[in-house]
Amino acid sequence: MPYLLARPALRRVLHEALPTTYEKGLLSRLQKRAGAEPVDALQRTNTIFEAMFVTDTEKRRQAFDQLWALQKTDGELKGGWQWFAADLDPWETPLEIRYGAALGALAIGSAPKAIRETPEAMAHINALTAYLQDEVQSRPMHVRLAMLWASTKLPAAMTPLAREATIAEALRTQQPDGGWSLEALGPWNEHPAAPESLDLRRSDSYATAWTAFVLKMAGGKAARAQTERALDWLRAHQDRQTGAWPAVSMNKKYPAGSMEEKFRQDAATAYAVLALTFTQ
Repeated sequence: MPYLLARPALRRVLHEALPTTYEKGLLSRLQKRAGAEPVDALQRTNTIFEAMFVTDTEKRRQAFDQLWALQKTDGELKGGWQWFAADLDPWETPLEIRYGAALGALAIGSAPKAIRETPEAMAHINALTAYLQDEVQSRPMHVRLAMLWASTKLPAAMTPLAREATIAEALRTQQPDGGWSLEALGPWNEHPAAPESLDLRRSDSYATAWTAFVLKMAGGKAARAQTERALDWLRAHQDRQTGAWPAVSMNKKYPAGSMEEKFRQDAATAYAVLALTFTQ
């Protein structure tokens, strides 16, 4: 997801004419599965991504048909979707289920009116917003930032009061050096096997890039000066050899060079790109 968000932003600033091979491959895979996502642990997660990124009119409609069909109608998740949970922070834990629902709200808010303004869609949206707004202040800041982002496309995803409180808290927890720590975005699960270099209290590339990006999108004038300080932090902390913003796993030490080792670094890099290239 972060790659498919960030690569078009890079393409604009680099004046590249065409999507990369990886973009085309990922989008092709999403489009082929849209509306027919297999029944497995990732079904709801992938369906949300298909609703976010598929642009073909018919395939997008099919993706939303499946999204509505998978939305919970009772129980604790009523109005939301089951989200992938593998005890892996920062995205795949029970505490992050509303992070997934916020991405669903973002997809809905970005969809054409013909999809999101039907009576059926409005009923689903009302259920989703009620789910998102339930005890919102008790949610991790990481989740509330996702909701704040979603509210830029679907305003009902967050009340004005909750928006203001989230922005104020994010600004209050900025570090003296201009970054944000992972601790400020928690709470998180305990991970005894996490890399020794991980320090939840220090400014972190992912935490800073994610928060700065959302505040650029939704923070308004009140956040402008502090967001600029965060962008300065990001400019100073890019690895000039690799081009990435370094970030280690929160969960355990993975084999060097493995895909899992790079998950959080890839996301940090993508959101840093989005924060640094965003213009109104």
